[in-house]
Amino acid sequence: MRRRPGLSVRLKLTLSYAGFLAVAGALLLAVVWVFILRYVPDKDQGLLGISPNRYLLVHTFAPAAAVAMAFLLVFGLVGGWLLAGRMLAPLTRITDAARLAGQGSLSHRIHLEGRRDEFRELADAFDTMLEELESHVAEQRRFAANASHELRTPLAITQALLDVARKDPTHDPGELVARLQAVNARAIGLTEALLLLSRSDRGTFTRESVDLSLVAEEAAETLLPLAERRGITLDVTGGPAPTSGSAELLLRMVTNLVQNAVVHNLPAGGTVTVHTETVHTESRGGTSVLRVENTGRPVPPELLPTLTEPFQRGAERVRAGEPGEHPGVGLGLAIVHSVVRAHDGTLELAARPGGGLLVTVRLPTP
Repeated sequence: MRRRPGLSVRLKLTLSYAGFLAVAGALLLAVVWVFILRYVPDKDQGLLGISPNRYLLVHTFAPAAAVAMAFLLVFGLVGGWLLAGRMLAPLTRITDAARLAGQGSLSHRIHLEGRRDEFRELADAFDTMLEELESHVAEQRRFAANASHELRTPLAITQALLDVARKDPTHDPGELVARLQAVNARAIGLTEALLLLSRSDRGTFTRESVDLSLVAEEAAETLLPLAERRGITLDVTGGPAPTSGSAELLLRMVTNLVQNAVVHNLPAGGTVTVHTETVHTESRGGTSVLRVENTGRPVPPELLPTLTEPFQRGAERVRAGEPGEHPGVGLGLAIVHSVVRAHDGTLELAARPGGGLLVTVRLPTP
């Protein structure tokens, strides 16, 4: 974007420096006149016939004062121009970095040297912003690529099934409809998960009072048939855990955690424990805590940071799937992390010593 015609900041500073210097020189000459020359006698022979009189001093002093004022003005302009350029040099580097960022280059950093003054703090803050922005853009691009791949998969499967049915008229239509229905259900689930993830990231929801203990009981009641089919014992313990937020998003968060704990469990005889409580501390005040703990195979520590990333299914975790069940889209814990972040909370994942996972969600109380 081109700047409108006008004086630059450097020229304004230069004129300001020169103007102040000229005013200071004029004040100094005024002081000389008021406190020195006015007391010199104005006589033809001067004081006692030896000292010069005021007329001679004024005519001798005036040309020298004019030369001095002209020198001060030129010195102020030149010195002010150089000084302003030196002072604004960091701002020029910041402007160049901002221009590069506006053109799409987010990898450039200013790395301003020198002592920590206002320009250094501004440059460091700008570098931090660029780093976070680059990370966010890379994450969004990776998410878009993964989402495109995941959405393309059911469409490709549908197209393949239709091609087979068209080339083979004797193909069982009932089997085709069942497979198309399963693929379509997976595509719908993926689309709804992406929409929910986008909504929680934007934080566009109405806050209301929510009790996590009631939400946990509702999620456990919904998933109890799934747990029973898999031979998993599902328990809900603890007391009230009030917080403020979206009841729908918080229910989806707890449901995802409990479903994840049931699915990634032992093939049989596993347990899932959901616990809610309110913790009061002097530093943070009241905090509502939700813990979801499940048995299962040991989880490698290096796998924990990747579990909340979108489309990361945890290849080394055991999913006790049922026949004909698709492996999921890898958005369960990503949605949980997004919902927790939108509610100003924290999410902690820890591997249990005996196998399985312990997930702790902390949300502020109203």
